[in-house]
Amino acid sequence: MEIENQTVVKEFILIGLSQDRRTQILLFVLFLFMYLLTIFGNFTLICAVIANPRIHTPMYYFLCQLSFLDLFYSTSVVPRLLLDLISTIRGRISYIGCIAQMNTCLFLGQTECILLAVMAYDRFVAICFPLRYMVIMSWRICKNMSVIVWLGNFACSILSTVSSLRPFCKGNQIDHFGCEVIALMKLFCGDTSVDEAKIIFASFFTLLVPFAFILASYTCIIASILKIHSVDGRTKAFSTCGSHLSVVLMFYGTSMSLYLGPTKHISKKHKYISVFYGVVTPMLNPLIYSLRNHEVKDAVWKVFKI
Repeated sequence: MEIENQTVVKEFILIGLSQDRRTQILLFVLFLFMYLLTIFGNFTLICAVIANPRIHTPMYYFLCQLSFLDLFYSTSVVPRLLLDLISTIRGRISYIGCIAQMNTCLFLGQTECILLAVMAYDRFVAICFPLRYMVIMSWRICKNMSVIVWLGNFACSILSTVSSLRPFCKGNQIDHFGCEVIALMKLFCGDTSVDEAKIIFASFFTLLVPFAFILASYTCIIASILKIHSVDGRTKAFSTCGSHLSVVLMFYGTSMSLYLGPTKHISKKHKYISVFYGVVTPMLNPLIYSLRNHEVKDAVWKVFKI
């Protein structure tokens, strides 16, 4: 077996999305616009929910957390991406900065996966057990669920990062626009099959299990909605659930295609998939909830009228 030379890496070079200068400028303008829209949309949604006591319910409590997650998830990636796109020097990032970005993205991404499942459970209780909703989803239970989701995922992301840190033997160039764990793993020394197994195992619990739970919840929800005789009742139920389901399909669809697929021969197209769930989805989430939910639209309108 050939022994690979271990090197002490002090910084990494991010290859980015394109080396063509014109393409970089176009991407900079596009991503800057999307990032500003992400900040504006999610911040407005949070302010609208906080400012309107009528919608101080568990559903909007979790929706605020989702917007908060999207704000920080996008901020952990996009500003660095924008800086690299306009810089004449190839994207350099320190070892500590790279590991910090990877850890932050893992934490926020895993938290969003579980939070979307919690939101599906909230809709399941609201539609299938409306008379017992405020008992099952009391504020004490909602706050306890939030603490478990946030602290649990923080601990898991720290442990997974510490356990995956290994020497680098294959240079310091990362074929990505950020420190994605799968892209970084390609620089590890020796056989990475154990690391790949760890990623798939972790993804099973943070992606596949929550997604299966969401599908099961919506199966029960759809069955209950079809029993509603009122057309307005059905429309309102489908409206609130449709917004959440749209977000779920976007986020889980792109994430599972990346983390549950073969990581050994990861292709360049995966970094473009990362753009979708790291940049596009956080921008679209507040728009989806605002356009499809009348209560959110009214709350947002009141914020602008003040």
